[in-house]
Amino acid sequence: MDLLQKIRTIPTEPGVYLYKNAEGEVIYVGKAKNLRSRVASYFHEGRWEDSKTGTLVREAVDVDYIVVANNKEALALENNLIKQRKPRFNILLRDDKTYPYVKLTLGERWPRVYVTRRLRKDGSAYYGPYFPANLAYRIVDLIHRNFLIPSCKVDLTRFHPRPCLQYYIKRCLGPCVKDLTTPETYQEAVRDVKLFLEGRPTDLARSLHERMEHAAAAEEYERAARYRDLISTVEQLQERQRIAAAEGDDADVFGYHYENGMLAVNLFHMRGGRVVDRREFFWEDLPEFASPPDVESSSDPVATAAPGSRAEQGSATPPVASDFHPGEFFSALLKQLYISQPYVPRNLYVPVDFEDRETLEDLLSEQVAASDPRAAHVHILVPQRGDKRALIDLAGTNAKQSYDQRFRVLKPNAKAIQEELQEVLSLPELPKRIECFDISHIQGAETVASMVVWEDGKMKKSDYRKFIIRTVEGVDDFASMREVVTRRYKRLQQEEKTMPSLVLIDGGLGQLHEAAAALESLEIINQPLAAIAKREEILYVYGQEKDPVVLDHHSPVLHLIQLIRDEAHRFAVTFHRKRRQMRDRSTELREIPGVGESTTRRLLEHFGSLQAVKQADAAALSAVVTRVQAEAISNHFRK
Repeated sequence: MDLLQKIRTIPTEPGVYLYKNAEGEVIYVGKAKNLRSRVASYFHEGRWEDSKTGTLVREAVDVDYIVVANNKEALALENNLIKQRKPRFNILLRDDKTYPYVKLTLGERWPRVYVTRRLRKDGSAYYGPYFPANLAYRIVDLIHRNFLIPSCKVDLTRFHPRPCLQYYIKRCLGPCVKDLTTPETYQEAVRDVKLFLEGRPTDLARSLHERMEHAAAAEEYERAARYRDLISTVEQLQERQRIAAAEGDDADVFGYHYENGMLAVNLFHMRGGRVVDRREFFWEDLPEFASPPDVESSSDPVATAAPGSRAEQGSATPPVASDFHPGEFFSALLKQLYISQPYVPRNLYVPVDFEDRETLEDLLSEQVAASDPRAAHVHILVPQRGDKRALIDLAGTNAKQSYDQRFRVLKPNAKAIQEELQEVLSLPELPKRIECFDISHIQGAETVASMVVWEDGKMKKSDYRKFIIRTVEGVDDFASMREVVTRRYKRLQQEEKTMPSLVLIDGGLGQLHEAAAALESLEIINQPLAAIAKREEILYVYGQEKDPVVLDHHSPVLHLIQLIRDEAHRFAVTFHRKRRQMRDRSTELREIPGVGESTTRRLLEHFGSLQAVKQADAAALSAVVTRVQAEAISNHFRK
């Protein structure tokens, strides 16, 4: 059955359709209220004249479809399939790690808290998102200080000989060592953290009051004082939340700038009536295809207007960019940003209207109500005037600046790069010092390592270090990395110096895990550690190896990491080449009868190079070696 015959058999119910190419790959996913009418519309007379639609139709050799009960189900299914299949002709959200969450690992025997940007069905509880991003880190730090639940990466499936520093500074209950805490005490702290993160301060305060009174009655005054301090912290946070709630509703505001086939989008997060964070998204390879409108819906000139154009203000003037369809774009973007997310703000302000806006409103409202029946209805609004329109215009102005910053190759300032690096790698603080390691050898011979340092925006050559690998025989980059990291940070401990903001490894997962094992052997935990894999340029963050960070090749953060990595590689190769040259020189001198290792070393140190030794006469050589050796060396090179 050919494609056109198959289209005639498609039902007229709502659903999702998937176009496939000759290799069986899904190249486009769409949804429709009437599947047969929508799919057939691609082959109507005149559609082939559109080169963009024609590209899809020429490549498509088959179409699959899935029938659903209503348009909202089609919307949700379309979003899931786009995320799974990543079709070439669909608009794809490049950055799926936008929002920071606090993760409570309830599936573990000893639950811990982490900041994460990836939601998984792993039995953990996720809370958020938090804006700005460092708010999540401040909340986790507050949990460490007040509830003593850790974020470490120590293996808690077994007991260890002694606890780490976090236990001694009273930021952890010490579940890693036997008898430092009990399961009952630890679970009580976990329940408190859960109440705190769920936003139930009244229940938490009531429970803490009861425990404080019991502790005081049992004359356990130190424990009662700790409960009293916790109650004070919870009440202060509760008061701040009341103030924020009184100031205004939560909203997300979108603006964009499109030019020369490239797009920049800015998203303002407003919480409590105030802008608390701004996110940037970029597309430089938007798909060439724009889907036809639903046959049931009428076209809307507002849906394809560019920001600030007359069409957007109600005029019949055509859109500024005929090859870009803002309505279709924002429809795809909002689905990928908010469907299946645990939190959606009450209002979403977008610069253009789109055909399934009301359906998406209903779907998101049902999604929010399922997790919190008290939550308000979600509104997707397209303001045309007033304060809300001014907010969209402001977001559009910032999108223009973001466009210039990214696509006009304007160099961002050092602090902006540091902030983005902190966000990308989930670092607990702004990175001030990065130490990067690399291994160099030829078939295991003369294996050396280098360490270079980036500090406060520039390379600090005075802190560079070279290492000769001593304990590893043959080709073993993993063991070599473990040795050099152990040696470096053991010495740092002995000298009582501060650890760097980030340890960066030139290599893949193997080198990363060996470096982590080296730090663990020194009882150094919670040290930010990452690796950059060669060729793929993928970043692996220790503790999040299953979610590698893939940065855009224009990203200033990637450029910075590449700069540091390349400098470490250059320094290692230079040192290795020098060692190899010394070895080669030594080999030639030691071929001379009567010249041993110590004599060779003295000659090279005195004359500086093998060439200078060759050019020296017997009298000059006699200043370093005996007359017999000098004559033997001179005769050897004269021949």
